[in-house]
Amino acid sequence: MSIPVWAQVVYLLCAVAFILALKGLSGPRTARTGNLIGAAAAVVACALPFFYLDQMDNVVLILVAIAIGTAGGVYGARTVQMTQMPQMVALFNGVGGGAAALVALLELDEVVTIGHDVGWFILAATAFTIFVGSVSFAGSVITFAKLQDLMTSRPVVFPGLAVVFAGSLLGGLVVSGVLVADAVMWSGIVLGLLGLAFGVLLVMPVGGADVPIVISLLNAFTGLTVAAGGYVLSNTLLLVAGTLVGAAGTFLTLLMANAMGRSVANILFGALKGGSTLGAGEASDRPVRTAGPSDAAIMLAYAERVIIVPGYGLAVAQAQHTLRELVDVLIERDVKVDYAIHPVAGRMPGHMNVLLAEAQVPYEQLKEMDEINGDFKDADVVLVVGANDVVNPAAKTTPGAPIYGMPILNADDAKAIIFMKRSMRPGFAGIENELLFDEKTSLLFGDAKESMGKLLTAVKAL
Repeated sequence: MSIPVWAQVVYLLCAVAFILALKGLSGPRTARTGNLIGAAAAVVACALPFFYLDQMDNVVLILVAIAIGTAGGVYGARTVQMTQMPQMVALFNGVGGGAAALVALLELDEVVTIGHDVGWFILAATAFTIFVGSVSFAGSVITFAKLQDLMTSRPVVFPGLAVVFAGSLLGGLVVSGVLVADAVMWSGIVLGLLGLAFGVLLVMPVGGADVPIVISLLNAFTGLTVAAGGYVLSNTLLLVAGTLVGAAGTFLTLLMANAMGRSVANILFGALKGGSTLGAGEASDRPVRTAGPSDAAIMLAYAERVIIVPGYGLAVAQAQHTLRELVDVLIERDVKVDYAIHPVAGRMPGHMNVLLAEAQVPYEQLKEMDEINGDFKDADVVLVVGANDVVNPAAKTTPGAPIYGMPILNADDAKAIIFMKRSMRPGFAGIENELLFDEKTSLLFGDAKESMGKLLTAVKAL
């Protein structure tokens, strides 16, 4: 059934709203509005078929599915902690890819059952949607498992992995050709299974520190499958929305890879030659210089310039509100304070920005790496809270290290460093951080929220 002109106009307006939403998400002051615009457009797009279709099959099942999805989305949005946001993004992304693959399979079944005469390009788009959507679904499930500690965050490799990986890809291409040449249902099912296998094999060799980049890549895959599905369904809105997600995910993947000083190919396949990040390692027993809250408070309170380096440990401890209070007290004492934000601090881009915005930290205090890296040499004290790899000098000094070549924050240039850590365990890269053993560094051990509270009390007492 053709879509009425008025409905096509509404779809076009929804597509424009998606573009405006993406633009709004580019800035902190407009992000909330952009998110609401995008959500409203999605609701209108989902409801629209109920108004222009004369007959709909399985309406009850559709309404039940919408109700379940809505309940799950609301529950997730309200209960998932900020530290678990990457896992939720991975799951939502995987569901999108899986849904696109299932829709393509249903369309293929209709072609086979009714005998529609469709062109080869439609069948090629169908094959692409089934395979890549399945890849996105399976890969996203593995990324979720790695981030949620349901499986090891270390790369998982086995002898012959490269051969099996190449075989599944080649098999997908061959079966896609079969589907285009002769639309039969078994080819679509086999193609989906090959896509699931390829998705698992694609993500298993990736180390924990690289998983956020893979999430972004899989997000781009999902966008491309939605766009291809829009072509199969002759739905302009899906075509536009999928293209937006695919393009944004691709750019974000490249930007994150550049921020880590590595190529996407190295991130995906580095473990096959021992070059990928390896996940958490053993705690070091080397001697370090420690400090108590009162010692650290004196260093901070009598400094002229302090730079805060937040990391994933800050998010885990939910210490951002106490950190903001500490910074407010320091500013009242005429200490100049900024936050240095690494592009991949936390487990996804913007993680630290959102976390600190939640604590009502003024956005002008947040400085990106390129903007603030030259200021570390003028800082009296750098306070590192739960970060590790993003300040590890091995990225500059140790060829062969998993993070070698990754741009880092130049915390080692400061006059003094206070390093807040729970233990001496390394970060996701699995290597020691020589900054911990620098004579300028003092370690304040303990849970970040508890230690930050003691530090705040000590500063106020001065």
